Amino acid sequence: MITWFIEGTVVFDTAVILDGYLYELDAHLDRFLRSASKARITSPFPRSTLRSILLQLTVASRCKEGTLRYWLSAGPGNFLLSPSGCPTSAFYAVVIDDVVSQHNDGVKVITSTIPMKSPLFATMKNVNYLPNVLSVMEAEDKGAFASIWVDEEGFIAEGPNVNVAFITNDKELILPSFDKILSGCTAKRLLELAPKLVEQGRLKSVKTADLTVEEAKHSAEMMYIGSTLPILPIIAWDEQPIGDGKVGDLTMALSDLLWRDMVAGPNTQRLRVPYIN
Repeated sequence: MITWFIEGTVVFDTAVILDGYLYELDAHLDRFLRSASKARITSPFPRSTLRSILLQLTVASRCKEGTLRYWLSAGPGNFLLSPSGCPTSAFYAVVIDDVVSQHNDGVKVITSTIPMKSPLFATMKNVNYLPNVLSVMEAEDKGAFASIWVDEEGFIAEGPNVNVAFITNDKELILPSFDKILSGCTAKRLLELAPKLVEQGRLKSVKTADLTVEEAKHSAEMMYIGSTLPILPIIAWDEQPIGDGKVGDLTMALSDLLWRDMVAGPNTQRLRVPYIN
């Protein structure tokens, strides 16, 4: 197993298993292969075969709720930096039983002092996660759940392994632009679903945009977005309450939208796992 990770030439991704369905497997697999291309790792199998392997693994696991995690490596090597000594790339996957549920309670976050990754590395999902780990540890040391990264221009970036979103006092849903951060599959799906609240008159608009720290901290509501969350309300940032310091109604409305999509959404988002009885 050491040879898998010794170089750091590894990309990965995760899909949620819920009620016997794989949620957004295709979106995650597409991002996985884009990350591999950026990391110059060639898959040993075509996309269709990778998808089949992941589905068959989930079937064999009999897991009805949890996560499907998978990695693509340059392969077994010689403990040096260059992957030229790797005879072939290698694909690895595992299913993990876990509880996936909505979050109704809010958490506190801090602004991370750990430097964020450059756009080249932030926009591909790879295993170089030491900055992410240190930013979480920094938050935990201060009694917070996790952290927020701010880029060198002073704009909001992302959390340590999640996207972040804000609802302004004018009821606009804003997510930071994906130019310098990972384009989260769940965040992108939320952007597709949230206009339903605009149609209902509950939200004014939905968009991605650059947002300063001052603008973000004065938002009415704030949340993390990620595959296994899927939405986690944030009620305080650097000890400053967000809005009234309580979980917001619109945050939970968005959480309900996303959760309904996960448990009863269209076949384009949910892949039924054909378990063997």
